[in-house]
Amino acid sequence: MVASQTDDPQRILLVTGMLGAGKSTVLRELEDLGWEAIDNFPIRLLDRLIGPEDDSYPLAIGCDCRTRGFVPSDIIEQAKALTNDGRIELTTVFLDCAGHELERRFNETRRRHFLAADLPVSSGIAAERELLAPLRRWAEVLIDTTNFSVNDLKLAVRERFAPSASQQLTVTVSSFGFSRGMPPSADLVFDMRFIDNPHWVEQLRPMTGLDAPVGEHIERDPTFPGAFAKIADLVTELLPRYAAQGKTYVNIAFGCTGGRHRSVYSAQKLAGVLHAAGFSPTVIHRNLGARATELVEDAQHP
Repeated sequence: MVASQTDDPQRILLVTGMLGAGKSTVLRELEDLGWEAIDNFPIRLLDRLIGPEDDSYPLAIGCDCRTRGFVPSDIIEQAKALTNDGRIELTTVFLDCAGHELERRFNETRRRHFLAADLPVSSGIAAERELLAPLRRWAEVLIDTTNFSVNDLKLAVRERFAPSASQQLTVTVSSFGFSRGMPPSADLVFDMRFIDNPHWVEQLRPMTGLDAPVGEHIERDPTFPGAFAKIADLVTELLPRYAAQGKTYVNIAFGCTGGRHRSVYSAQKLAGVLHAAGFSPTVIHRNLGARATELVEDAQHP
């Protein structure tokens, strides 16, 4: 079925290249970015994937010399036919890598090259490079992974194919009580038990870190302003670095004894700092409202 002029063509990304150059990593990253990913799919069957039923998601198809019916010249001709009639918007990504680095990767994994069953791996790489030369020349996007780490490759994929909204870190700022155990998923944990405890002020005990009098009490502690400023500076410096390394989720946790006063106020205050810095953190107070925390704090030294 030919798409009408009012319909947007289905977006398809053809991911190919040298064995060992990182195709599996690219497809996994695309999947995390919202693409539907299929590996080693026979390109001659591509017609069956294209239709009006469900083309709301972009589709990434991986193929290489191991794929059944892999003939580069045929793949190019089929792709041209499909793009000419307006059904799809197809982009080809070719992953290349220097021969010496591919040899090192094959030797480390102790895998045989598909085209060199009884030959040195260098022979298989040379044969594969000759086979793929037409696809390499035809591809719109060429990524050389010779000097890439896995994170470098993921970052390159995100820069080219991630929607702008997906490039932002998902940041969570949480509070908790050490008496109930540390959060297992926290990336950064700050212990706020060095601050004067509002629990031991009778008027403040029933309140939480969300109440203004508790915040005022914490701010009056001479150690809090300087310590918090250093924490905020550290976090705002680290978050862009986490993003650059390919991290998607960051959980920043503040702890105090019961998880009701000092940690809650600190988490709220940091969330405000991060909002001002352009982030959109989610705030979670794990132990807020847990009645058992009062008994725990009463049993411990302030």
